[in-house]
Amino acid sequence: MEVLDTSIANVALPHIAGGLSASQDESTWVLTSYLVSNAVILPISAWLSVLVGRKKFYMTCVCMFTISSFLCGLAPTLGMLVLFRVMQGLGGGGLATSEQAILADTFSIEKRGMAFAIYGMAVVLAPAIGPTLGGWITDNYSWRWIFYINVPVGLLSLYLTNRIVEDPPYMKTERQKTLQNPIDYMGLGLIAVGIGCLQYVLDKGQELDWFSSRKITVLLVASIATLVWFVVNEWEQAYPIIDLRLLRQRNFAASAFMMFVLGMVMFGTTVLIPQFLQVLMGYTAEQAGMALSLGAFVLMFMMPVVGRLISRVDPRMLISGGFAMTSMALFHMTTINLQIDFRTAAMYRVYQTLGLAFLFIPISTLAYLGIPRHKSNQVAGMNNFMRNLGGSIGISMLSTWLQRLSQEHQVFLSAHASAGDAQFTQRLAGLTQTFTSQGIPANEANVRAYSMMSRTITGQASTLAYVDIITIGAIVILCLTPLPFLMKRPPKSSGSAAAR
Repeated sequence: MEVLDTSIANVALPHIAGGLSASQDESTWVLTSYLVSNAVILPISAWLSVLVGRKKFYMTCVCMFTISSFLCGLAPTLGMLVLFRVMQGLGGGGLATSEQAILADTFSIEKRGMAFAIYGMAVVLAPAIGPTLGGWITDNYSWRWIFYINVPVGLLSLYLTNRIVEDPPYMKTERQKTLQNPIDYMGLGLIAVGIGCLQYVLDKGQELDWFSSRKITVLLVASIATLVWFVVNEWEQAYPIIDLRLLRQRNFAASAFMMFVLGMVMFGTTVLIPQFLQVLMGYTAEQAGMALSLGAFVLMFMMPVVGRLISRVDPRMLISGGFAMTSMALFHMTTINLQIDFRTAAMYRVYQTLGLAFLFIPISTLAYLGIPRHKSNQVAGMNNFMRNLGGSIGISMLSTWLQRLSQEHQVFLSAHASAGDAQFTQRLAGLTQTFTSQGIPANEANVRAYSMMSRTITGQASTLAYVDIITIGAIVILCLTPLPFLMKRPPKSSGSAAAR
C-alpha cells in the first residue's frame, strides 16, 4: 500500500484539483509533499527503529499511515490534503526498512532469497497497477477512495503485526546502547534539510526550467552543501544516525549503487511507456496502466523462480544476467514508433521485467553479507533510500532529456519542412488534394494539410527523443554487467554467524 501510494494519486490529480478548487499546478503538491516527507524519513528510519524498538516503530508507522490516509480522504481543502500527505509520507517511509530488516533477521541465507522474492512481488506490482487502479477508482467512485482503501489494510496489518512479529533479542541490547548514547541532532537536521531540498529540486526542476529558476538554484546549492556537511559529520560521529562506515563493506557499497541504478530503471521505465502511450498515441491513463500490468504479473511469476535459484546459483551470475537481459530489452524497445499496437507496448514491459526479476532479490540478499546482525536496519534503510533516490533522479532526467531532445529533433526535422524540399512539397500537395476531394475549400484544405504535417513532425521528434533516451539507458545498464563480480559470494554453509 505504501509503494502504491507513490503512483496511485497521479491520474487523480485533475479530479483532486477540481474537487478542491485548486489549479493543476497546485495539485502536484499532493505528489511532491508525499515524496519529500518519504525521502526525509527513509535514511533515519533505521536509527528510529532501534531507538524505540523495531516492532513498536513499525506499528507506529502503520498507524500513522492508516490514520493519515483516512484524513486525506476527508480533507476539505488542498492545504489540509498536503498536510495529511506529509504525515502519510512520514509513516510510509519507515515501513519498507523495517519489513526488510524483519525478513533478514527471520530467515537464514538459503531461505532469505524466497522471502525477499515474495516481498519483492508487492514492491514491483504496486507501481505497475497504481495508475490503472487509481484511474478506475477515480472514474467509478471518487478520488477520495484512493486513500480510503488503505484503512482496512492498515488495520489488518496492525492486528497481524501485534500477533506475529517480535523483536530479536539483540534489538533490546542495541536499544539500551542507543538510549545511553548522545543523539546526533546535527545529523538529524542536516539529513532532513538536505534530502528535503534535493527531493523538491528533482520534483519541480523541469517544471521551473532548472537553473533559470532562482529557487531551484538556491535549493540545489543548499542541498549539496548540507549533504556534504552531513557525510563529514556522520563519518566522524561516534554515534551516527546513519552508519556510513558500512560502505567500507564492498557488498553493501556495491548493492547500494546497484539499487540506485535499479530505481532509475524501474521507476523510469514505469513512467516511460505510459507517458508515450498517453501523450503521443492518445491512450487513457487506465489503458496505459494496463500496458504495464502484464509485465507486473510476469514479474510476480518470476520472483519465486529467482528466489529458488538464488540458493543454487551464484547470485552474482543472476545479477549480471539480469543487467544483460534488461539491456537487451531496452535495445529491443528502440524499435518503438507511433504505429505500435497495445500488444507490442505490453511486450516491451514484459521483456524489461524479465531482467528486473533477476536484480532485486539477489542484490537485497548479497547486501547483508558481512554485515553484523544489529546493522540490518541500516542496510535496509540505505538500500531503500538509494532505490527511491535513483527513481527520483531517473524520472527527473527522463523529463528533462525528453523535452530537450524533442526540441533538437524538431528543429532538425523542421529544416526540411520547406518549399525547397521535394518530399515535403509532394506530401503536402497530396494531403491538400485529399482534403479538397472531401469537399473542403482549397484554402482551408491547405491550412489543414500544414497542420497535419506540423503534428507529424512533432510526433516524430518526440519519438526520436524516446529512442535516444532508451538507447542511452541500454548502454549504461550493459556497462554494469561486470559490477556484481566485485561482490563476495555467500558461503555454501550459511548456518554460522560468520555468514552474516
